[in-house]
Amino acid sequence: MHRHAGGFTLIELMTVVVIIAVLAAIAISTYGSYITRSKIQSAKSDLSALALNLENEFQRELQYSAHATSSTAQTQAAYQGWRPAEGKDFVYTVASASTTYTLTATGIDGPLASCVLTLPSANVQQRIDPNTIGSVSGCGSVTTW
Repeated sequence: MHRHAGGFTLIELMTVVVIIAVLAAIAISTYGSYITRSKIQSAKSDLSALALNLENEFQRELQYSAHATSSTAQTQAAYQGWRPAEGKDFVYTVASASTTYTLTATGIDGPLASCVLTLPSANVQQRIDPNTIGSVSGCGSVTTW
């Protein structure tokens, strides 16, 4: 009588390992891209919240305060009610005069290193393009505000 041993051959096991490795590589890459896109969206929200602070100030004072911040800490000091959700991944700056402002979020490192989000005041937005809110550059697959 022949005894037939059950189990898998080495080739079958190696094939399964390779398939799992390929699927894992695809999943990790996709997950990393998802995380980057979510950080960019969060930074957009941070800029929008900061813009609301400036617009609120304009409603009270009928002008924007003159600011030229170069770090997130300076921006937070100028607008004490504002706290960014993505303060570890972006540097937030404000350049404002009495009638206009420009808010910028610049990526710090990794896949966000070249990412720059810019949000100008509403009157500047209308001069550039009535359908445009802000600009996005160097942010990979995220190309529009």
